[in-house]
Amino acid sequence: MSLRVPQPASHSPGNDSAPSRRHQQAGDLVLSELHPHAVVDQLDGDNVPLNLLTFGNVREVCPKCRHTHLKLVLRQTSVRIAHLFCADCESCFDAHYANGASALTI
Repeated sequence: MSLRVPQPASHSPGNDSAPSRRHQQAGDLVLSELHPHAVVDQLDGDNVPLNLLTFGNVREVCPKCRHTHLKLVLRQTSVRIAHLFCADCESCFDAHYANGASALTI
């Protein structure tokens, strides 16, 4: 499942000569749901809590819940792929631009 998420327009006065990376990419973000087992290494048991570091909320809202802002999760010991995570429905999403470029790489 892939969903388009429109990005709100933002303008920084005095910064017209060097647009941000967000504005260099074409179009809106496309969120694709990822299977959690493809993103996070499975532990020995399902009852073992998984401690992950999140790096704050992003402006995109979960396309399933439609009310919770997604959290950025970068690669770490048990995380294979940087992704966006919904804490309410526990869904994982990849984010890329309409031109196919990843929105989660540096």
